[in-house]
Amino acid sequence: MLSEFISSDLFEIILKLTLSCVLAGIIGIERSSLSKPAGFGTHSIIGLSSALVVMASQYMSYYYNIDASRIPSQILAGIGFIGAGTIIRNGINVRGVTTAAGILSVTCIGIAVGMGYYTAAVVSTLIVFIVLSINHDMNSKFERYEGLDLVITLNNTSKTIEEIEDFFKKEKITIQNIKKDTNVIKDKKLEVLNVSVTYDTKSTSKNEIISKLISMKSVYEVRNEE
Repeated sequence: MLSEFISSDLFEIILKLTLSCVLAGIIGIERSSLSKPAGFGTHSIIGLSSALVVMASQYMSYYYNIDASRIPSQILAGIGFIGAGTIIRNGINVRGVTTAAGILSVTCIGIAVGMGYYTAAVVSTLIVFIVLSINHDMNSKFERYEGLDLVITLNNTSKTIEEIEDFFKKEKITIQNIKKDTNVIKDKKLEVLNVSVTYDTKSTSKNEIISKLISMKSVYEVRNEE
């Protein structure tokens, strides 16, 4: 009875859909642990859906003599819309690219499972999961320069902008963009600077930069826009 079920079409359908969901979900768990835009649920559904599309293509190819490669090829084009939705640009920083790459990977894993290429799908899942897990540590070791977006609220605008520019110059921090705005805090109109900078991680740190800015008398508040 069990052997008949294992050899049945129903078992193959359940196996492919479940396996693709689980494998994609494993990668999604790593993204969820870092509070990324697309986590476990998104990755699992994309993986399952990719396998389902391949299975549907194979079904139509068998019964209606349709090219089985046509529909899966459109998945990779369509998944770009979801991937683009996870990419966020904030000043000079661009976030979500790795998550978008992860979404592409689970799509391919789902396609592989749908085609019955289980070994490649499992091995790919393990490799992608490991790469994502060590990605942050590797970046911190090899990337020397990092971008930082700051919102600096000023107590006094008299020569303050020049002081801040001199501070960044003294600390060898490169200003990429600086924009002046206004804000009302406790019924008091204050000037606000939106500053995008890049700095050498070997010589200073994000916390040190913010701490030194806050210590300036003319600075009311410093906020890191992450």
